[in-house]
Amino acid sequence: MSNLCLDELIRNLGECRIQRVQRAYTKPMTKKGKACWTLAFVAAMAWVSEVAAAEKFRKLSGTQIAARFPGMELTDDVHWRDVYERNGTPRAYGMGRKGIGKWRVEKGQLCVDRGKQLDGGCYDVWSDGDKVELRQDSTMQFEGTLQKASDGR
Repeated sequence: MSNLCLDELIRNLGECRIQRVQRAYTKPMTKKGKACWTLAFVAAMAWVSEVAAAEKFRKLSGTQIAARFPGMELTDDVHWRDVYERNGTPRAYGMGRKGIGKWRVEKGQLCVDRGKQLDGGCYDVWSDGDKVELRQDSTMQFEGTLQKASDGR
């Protein structure tokens, strides 16, 4: 750093910093700098496309929930599945536990009581085809596939 800049720094620290930043932006971009900007651009575009894909999910109305869930199961295909019987009884299987309770549509939400062993509550239902998200207070709680109920218990 030159004596001139040091004198300037002593007199006015902020002004010196501004001059150094201005000089940095007037230099031609290096290959490394171009690579960093390219990587940042690609990452931003990937994030934008992910957000756009997430926007395909649409909130179901109470009528749509009542039409789609009876006789179906919601599952992550690995850890859990909830079978929604036509009579309002859900059979819940998760991580080695079973539960039987009641399900209903109330105020445009899917409300599930899975019994004493498993959690329950009321959820907004968001769907993109057979992909379903159950959300509480705009936060996703469960994500799975809604499909015809299998006979395997």
